[in-house]
Amino acid sequence: MATGSGDANVDDLAFSEVIAVSSSSAEDQQFDTVIGHMEDIIIDERFRQLQTTFMEEHYREFDDSEENKFSYTDIFRAYNTLLENFIQESLIQRLPNFSMADFIRQLQMRRDELDGEVFEILLSFSDFLAFKEAILDFKSAKEGRTVDLSSGISITSSNHGVPSMDELCNNSPGSFN
Repeated sequence: MATGSGDANVDDLAFSEVIAVSSSSAEDQQFDTVIGHMEDIIIDERFRQLQTTFMEEHYREFDDSEENKFSYTDIFRAYNTLLENFIQESLIQRLPNFSMADFIRQLQMRRDELDGEVFEILLSFSDFLAFKEAILDFKSAKEGRTVDLSSGISITSSNHGVPSMDELCNNSPGSFN
């Protein structure tokens, strides 16, 4: 209950903040819903196979230099068309009012807030350098030029009073200390 003009302004301000939060939250919820469906689509084997087949057909064309060939543009457009159409068709089946153009705009506006594989794939639709990096990573893996960090990993056990396999095999029952 407002008792003075100062209190009424505080109430108006609080009401305005609630409205702003509510409209922002609805947009965030819609964005999150689309992202959830996209995650399902992107982890689907059909999507992975589509992407792998495309990369397999085109990775030899790319090299890791700052100079970009003209052919990269056509390959980038073909990649975008292929995967966007697959995702868009899948999303429209799930969300009949979905608009890829609106979603790409939202994605670009939130670019600094987003991370993870889903966002890397989605940004590769609008960012040539992200696409080039993905295809060069694929090329490195195909040509065996990835870094294997497993050689530096060793697993040890601290028994903390638990008998080792040697102790179990070499001792008679009931002889543990």
